[in-house]
Amino acid sequence: MSDAPTSGRILPAASVMLTTIMAIMDMTIVNVTLPHMMGALGATADQVTWVLTAYIVAEAVTIPLTGWLAARFGRRRVMLVGIAGFVIASAACGLSESLSQMVLFRLIQGIAGAPLIPLSQGVLVTLFPAEQRGKAMAIWGIGVMLGPVLGPTVGGLVTEHLDWRWVFYINLPVGLLNLAMVARSIRETPRQPAGTDWLGALLMIVGIGSLQTMLDRGNQEGWWDSGVILLLTLTAVVGLALFVWRGLTAKQPIVDLRLFADRNLALASTLMLVFGLALFGTIAIQPLLMERLLGYPVETTGLVMAPRGLGAALGMLIVARISGRVDARWIIAIGMGLAGGATWVMSWYTLDISPGWLIWPGVVQGVGMGSIFVTLSTLAYVTLPASQTDAGAGLYNLSRSIGSSIGVSIAATWYSRFGQADWNQLGGHINPFNPALHHWLQVQGLTLSNPKAAVLLTNELSRQSSMLAFTQVFGMIALSFVLMLPLLLLLKPTGKK
Repeated sequence: MSDAPTSGRILPAASVMLTTIMAIMDMTIVNVTLPHMMGALGATADQVTWVLTAYIVAEAVTIPLTGWLAARFGRRRVMLVGIAGFVIASAACGLSESLSQMVLFRLIQGIAGAPLIPLSQGVLVTLFPAEQRGKAMAIWGIGVMLGPVLGPTVGGLVTEHLDWRWVFYINLPVGLLNLAMVARSIRETPRQPAGTDWLGALLMIVGIGSLQTMLDRGNQEGWWDSGVILLLTLTAVVGLALFVWRGLTAKQPIVDLRLFADRNLALASTLMLVFGLALFGTIAIQPLLMERLLGYPVETTGLVMAPRGLGAALGMLIVARISGRVDARWIIAIGMGLAGGATWVMSWYTLDISPGWLIWPGVVQGVGMGSIFVTLSTLAYVTLPASQTDAGAGLYNLSRSIGSSIGVSIAATWYSRFGQADWNQLGGHINPFNPALHHWLQVQGLTLSNPKAAVLLTNELSRQSSMLAFTQVFGMIALSFVLMLPLLLLLKPTGKK
């Protein structure tokens, strides 16, 4: 397929890009609809978050099976079944009348959609020759990067102007169009004999499923103060340890972990895990900053977040042009510098920032992240045999999925813990002996004994401690880019000498 003329690559590339956007966007499009679902499904705020957890866990458990599925049934057939299942499950989610129904159909939606992302990447890897691999990963990366950014924006607009059920119904026309495009443009791959390692599959489901559930629910449950989280952690550690042992020793493992012997795939997957932490950690908390503290409506928040996606697309297009001519390590290093620097600027935010100060660091961060994403996605498959592309893509995308879950979980935990510490520290300055307090009250036309003073002070303390917590989280995310830099030394030089 890599010998196909450029004109013959347009429809397949467009097909897999639409597939990627559709699958990735459903990870975040539901977030803004949760308050509306609570009343319709009769669920509490804690219960309704299982709508998110179900999809995340189902996707993480199924992604590693991509190579086995493609080998046993053929890449095109798996994609068609996956898209069809995703569309049907989306319709069922929209028709759900109870929380149990919604969680069940979200599980099915996650299972059906999980192989679509790595298979889309696998199609592009085999469709384009090695010298144009950067261009291929830019096309795929635009879908992966735009999906999480556009999800809350589209979800907010649809919920505001139509109904929350339409965040699922819009998948029907998009999915049917995508189904037709894939059926028309994607070639089938030869089916290969693939044994079924049921023990390995069970260990994988238990280990990865427990890990993802623990990460998604940990902050809500109070982490290891909760017996449930302790049990999930123990199950994840034991299950993953046995899964790794099985994957390295079985003759025909369900997931061939020996592929990580490929240095590029192993390092790219490790960097992608940390990168997913930074990307999704930022995307998870910035809307909270704008909506909770700055009072932005959902639509405005989406519009402010959207330029980050444009910056990512720009970064990917630039890298696609210079890929193969510049050492990949330098491209990643520059991308980390841009993304880390922009995130560090976010740690300077105050309650008085303008929308411009929210937008331009996001654009710069997007350019850096887009550069990193395309380059890593290209490096991961440089030395991997073509026959192992789908299996390698499954492992690589599992790193992205776990990294994103860790990022969201850690960012939420940091925000909660930093907020509590800042509340206590700032609250210590509210005492009758602080002249600054009396000056502030005088400006408000109040005295310390006035009942309104306590209300105003409590509100202001909450705002200031929350703002400090957000900036501290941004600072920690910026630091994560610095921690990734030493791993670049392990990568082999690329590009023209």
